Amino acid sequence: MLHKFKKIDYSIVFILVILMGISILSIYSTTFGRPKLEGLPKSAVIFYILGFVVFFGMSMINYKFIIKNYLYIYGVGMLLLIFVMFFGKEYYGAKGWLSIFGVSLQPAELFKLCLIVFLSAFLARKKNRPLYFGRDVIPISLCVLPPLLLVLLQNDLGNALSYVVILVGLLWIGNIKFTHALIGFMIAVAAFIGGTQAYIHYHDEIVKFLNDIGRSHWADRFDPWLVPELTSRDVLWQTYNAKLAIGSGGITGKGYMEGTTIQSNRVPLAYADSIFVQIGEEFGFIGASVLLLLYFILIHRLVLIALECKDRAGPYLIVGIIAMLLYQIFVNIGPFIGLMPLTGITLPFISSGGTSIMINMISMGLVMSIKVHTEENEDILGSAEQPSITDLVRKLLRRKPSQQEQ
Repeated sequence: MLHKFKKIDYSIVFILVILMGISILSIYSTTFGRPKLEGLPKSAVIFYILGFVVFFGMSMINYKFIIKNYLYIYGVGMLLLIFVMFFGKEYYGAKGWLSIFGVSLQPAELFKLCLIVFLSAFLARKKNRPLYFGRDVIPISLCVLPPLLLVLLQNDLGNALSYVVILVGLLWIGNIKFTHALIGFMIAVAAFIGGTQAYIHYHDEIVKFLNDIGRSHWADRFDPWLVPELTSRDVLWQTYNAKLAIGSGGITGKGYMEGTTIQSNRVPLAYADSIFVQIGEEFGFIGASVLLLLYFILIHRLVLIALECKDRAGPYLIVGIIAMLLYQIFVNIGPFIGLMPLTGITLPFISSGGTSIMINMISMGLVMSIKVHTEENEDILGSAEQPSITDLVRKLLRRKPSQQEQ
């Protein structure tokens, strides 16, 4: 056991400790003087302590065991997504939280890790062979479709889009053919340009449609980004004040707990989805740059571990985690500097939220497990090279194939 602790990358541990400090200080600043939120800093400390326990615990577990049970992990994740549809609690328009012993759990956040494990195991069985569009890409994508639709039904657009990003990242490193990747990229660009232009030119019709299907808050997120001149002051409130706060922070910021916009509570959810605004206003360009530098160093260390891994599944797991982190960082910060619409997603390791902190720490523990156990070359994925969706379903149901199927 001791020799495993010696293999841990303590530079990553050091970065996580710094991010924990930033998170707790930022949450305290954004909740100070607000009785209803005064317990959030303490909760963040507790979740981070638990997170580090889980981090070191995950590091000691051979990640190959997790990969071996990828079907069960995917199945449990799907059951939680279905369960929350019927028994979940609604916060900020999204019905995606379960209350377990007084602790809120967001299955959509947890499923990101389940999806990464599932796709990594599936792709690792390909043994780095090229992915065929009909036999590989389509079936893999279909496995992502059910959770994507379930999370969209929960009104959680941000987490639903993260599944697509994880899929794309893993398909890219999974040796998808360049022509297929190029075609997919062109389709995505065309859809993005066409979609934004259609939203601008047919704004009223689209807003009416969103109102009819109960997704009017989606328009409130897209309007400030694409058609600010048509947007009401109430809808512009968050992004306008966020940009004002970040801009007023200047180079060095106004000082800790001296941010006038943040301290006057003019930015909603400043302790959660909008926590970057507090960093920008109170610590300025330098503070925001330091945070981004920490993210860069963390991701750089993850890439190095992936390159050193001798197993097939390890690099896929790390790339999936990197894709998840990059997506969350970009989607969280982007709206506050005018790059994209608000989607309501947490800033990794910084935002308040027990589920978010624990999932991120579990992810880092999984990466560390890869580093610690990379010398163990046993292949527990089996000899199957190209499992079909039928094989996966059969294994999930634990049904033996009939003689006709054989």
